[in-house]
Amino acid sequence: MRGGEGKPGRSPKRQLNAGYVVGGLLMLLTYLVAQHFAVSSPNVVITEEPRIVDEVKSPGETAVVSREVPQIVDNIKAPGETAVVSDEVPQIVDNIKAPGETENGKVVCNMEGRSDTCEVDGDVRTNGTALSVTLVPAASWPERHEWMINPYSRRFASLRKVTVTQLQDRAAAPPCTVTHDMPAVLFGIGGYAANYWHAYADILVPLFVASRRYHGEVTFLVSNIQFRPRWLVKYRAFLQGLSNYDLVDMDGDAQVRCFPRVTVGLRLDKELSIVPELVPGGRLSMADFTGFLREAYALPRGAAASLAREPEKKPRLLLIHRGHYRRILNEPEVARAAEEAGFEAVVTELRGGGDTPEGEVEQARVVNSFDVVLGLHGAGLTNAMFLPPGGVLIQVVPYGNMEDIARAEFSEPATDMGLRYLDYSVGAEESSLMETLGPEHPAVKDPASVHRSGWDKVFELYLAKQNVRINVTRFAPTLAQALDHLRRQ
Repeated sequence: MRGGEGKPGRSPKRQLNAGYVVGGLLMLLTYLVAQHFAVSSPNVVITEEPRIVDEVKSPGETAVVSREVPQIVDNIKAPGETAVVSDEVPQIVDNIKAPGETENGKVVCNMEGRSDTCEVDGDVRTNGTALSVTLVPAASWPERHEWMINPYSRRFASLRKVTVTQLQDRAAAPPCTVTHDMPAVLFGIGGYAANYWHAYADILVPLFVASRRYHGEVTFLVSNIQFRPRWLVKYRAFLQGLSNYDLVDMDGDAQVRCFPRVTVGLRLDKELSIVPELVPGGRLSMADFTGFLREAYALPRGAAASLAREPEKKPRLLLIHRGHYRRILNEPEVARAAEEAGFEAVVTELRGGGDTPEGEVEQARVVNSFDVVLGLHGAGLTNAMFLPPGGVLIQVVPYGNMEDIARAEFSEPATDMGLRYLDYSVGAEESSLMETLGPEHPAVKDPASVHRSGWDKVFELYLAKQNVRINVTRFAPTLAQALDHLRRQ
């Protein structure tokens, strides 16, 4: 017998049994720890087959997972809710909800760009006195959330903000006093809405984008009416074209109103225009908007004059008269030049339709009877949206490197409306600044230096203190371009 061979040793079978015991204990321990973490985690995200969570993150972070021992997560909840964990038969999760999207409803807020907006879906309750919109949960959430939203499309405008709240507990909700079965859009009418261009760019176009998808089955909740009481009267025909219901004055509304959905605030994606890809509920364009205007204001003409079909017809040109500053000093001469070019020219002052719905509609019908609108840069050019499709907008751009500003407000919008846009830039010799300030003044000699000094100076010198005398010989090619466009239709 060799040395050592006859000594007693450990049985291989006992070693194997001990290994099973230790391994089983380790797996049981891992299972219990994983179960504890899965139940207590507020936000578990599963992207592949079921696994055990071995590191729990805070709400909003993705949990790190291990493939060792399978577990089932059969109902993934939104941030702040508890995931239900089972130790039955492993299966793939097929009911994963996006953050905030649960049977409790959801709040989706967008703070990008110029505007702040929230879409609130579920059991939504509004209160005008508090200027609040509250989402009431069907079941409790672990915490309360709150947003402050400017109901005007430009967030820097000074309006009272709307408090949007996602309640933690249903018990804290005020009871409904009025229940609506249609959605609502909440917006404010302060800001710059007294200006005709801003009324459309900041409120009416964004309101069309927010509410057209409902085909009239929407209620408008309006704040800040006390500061613009005539505004809603003036645009009554427009508002009635979008909503079948009386609007609610939020400043004086003490009711708790319940809605299935409320849009808070208006979104401005493009100046006096629409970005079709960003429209909620389906694509809309500025052509749809001007089509809506023709319907709401009963505008008769849906196409501009076509000289190809009616070569003997004179297209009509409207020259906008400005009665105060930024005037065209030689209007009669410009009108004669338009007549000589082949137009029927009319000089008219447009005052934004006054403060009555009848005035706004009547002004729209006047403009709709023309084929071309011509005017110096200003809010009056907003009336071009009433032109029939295929018409022409000619903007006279004041002296002083004002092309970028002028085109941003009217060039792309006019094109998006289905109009031909043309502009004519005034030279220094056509500007009244040459006489009032002299050729050596920086405003005349170096407009870039004025722009560097800030907007207030730009507005004062080039918009508030400047009139123009158009050189009709120099202007003649622009009139010819407009006429050629109508010939080719």
